[in-house]
Amino acid sequence: MRKSRAVFIISSFVALSILSCVEPERVTLWTDVPEFALYGEVFNASQSKYKVETHYFELLAQNLTSRVEQPDIVVGRWLKSASTRRLFKPLDWLLKDSSLDGSLFYPKLLELGVVDDEQYLLPVSFNIPALVFARDNSALMINHFTISLEEAKELGKAYNVMNRGAYTRVGFSPDWDDDFLFVSAALLNADFREGSPLSWNVGALERALEYDKAWIHEANSSIQAVDDFTFKYFFEPPVNLIGQGRILFSYMNSSEIFTLDYDQQSNLDFRWLAEKERIPLSEDTVYYGLYEQGSSGKGAEAFTKWFFQTETQRLLLENNKKLQLNAILFGIAGGFSAMRNVTEEVFPRFYPSLLGHMPPDDFLSPPGILPQNWLAVKARVILPYMRDYIRAAQEEAEEAGYTPVQELRPLVDRITDWYRINK
Repeated sequence: MRKSRAVFIISSFVALSILSCVEPERVTLWTDVPEFALYGEVFNASQSKYKVETHYFELLAQNLTSRVEQPDIVVGRWLKSASTRRLFKPLDWLLKDSSLDGSLFYPKLLELGVVDDEQYLLPVSFNIPALVFARDNSALMINHFTISLEEAKELGKAYNVMNRGAYTRVGFSPDWDDDFLFVSAALLNADFREGSPLSWNVGALERALEYDKAWIHEANSSIQAVDDFTFKYFFEPPVNLIGQGRILFSYMNSSEIFTLDYDQQSNLDFRWLAEKERIPLSEDTVYYGLYEQGSSGKGAEAFTKWFFQTETQRLLLENNKKLQLNAILFGIAGGFSAMRNVTEEVFPRFYPSLLGHMPPDDFLSPPGILPQNWLAVKARVILPYMRDYIRAAQEEAEEAGYTPVQELRPLVDRITDWYRINK
């Protein structure tokens, strides 16, 4: 991973040696967020009593349940699954401490860290799905914050231009980005969550995929017409196609938007995707926990209180800027800070395009609890199913002139088979 390597290399340069006659107490931090290597070094340089040692695991949740070693602090994704949430200690006592104010967090994100009425995990960061477009087209948008699926569909349809039976301009097509297909399902309440092994709203998922399929046929004529356009023009990145006026929208999440280079960002505008005053947050929301069997309780507490301070997070953002890391790192731990005052008051100083663009916090809708292997299940089973669904209707396929998927196997069968093979 480019970002992982870059952060760990850079951390070796920013580390400051601390001269002390007393060996500092070691605090072990496990994470799948490479930025915490930098954060640990900044903390180490700020005091001499504790030394945070950061260990990166691409598959953090699996390592928590399979390794003999025990960390003190764990920061990462999918930590609230049934197999991992039992590994952490309650944090209610920390939130009652005057040095860590629970009211500073986005309430819905904080609530997701509750297990059996106790706070086991603290939210760290999150990302928001968006459609980006050329700044020259900003006047087409209804409001400054969000865009709905229907609005994107109608604007995209109006933007289309066909010449001699082929599109030379297409506003947007849902099948251009697998993650958009997933987000549209989340917007329409598909509600994927941990189950036995996975649960979802079957009817809502089908309605979402039917909506996307109808979008393609009603706004863009057919899948084949979109395929022809995509084959002809998508040898260039979507951001370039937006700049050329070839397409109106491209899907990105907030982390992708704010790690574009300066010239690209200055020519783009964006709207958060929303339905009925609800914006689904990315499933890779980052959480923070103290390991139940950790050996450095005082050190873990000290780092926790240090990290969840407004001034600390402002300092970390300033360090990113000084080290010119903004091209690969966004915000705090790769996203917006879960602390409201940091995101709403501090972030715009470092990301000026956020001014006037932050949605009300009650719009933000965290995902459900997901299994620790969610990333693999999504990539290898759910997204392929969504792609197949879009292309599976035999009659529509014949009318449009393309070869349909031969058989649409039900999602539940695909998931069952995948788990049987990947125990």
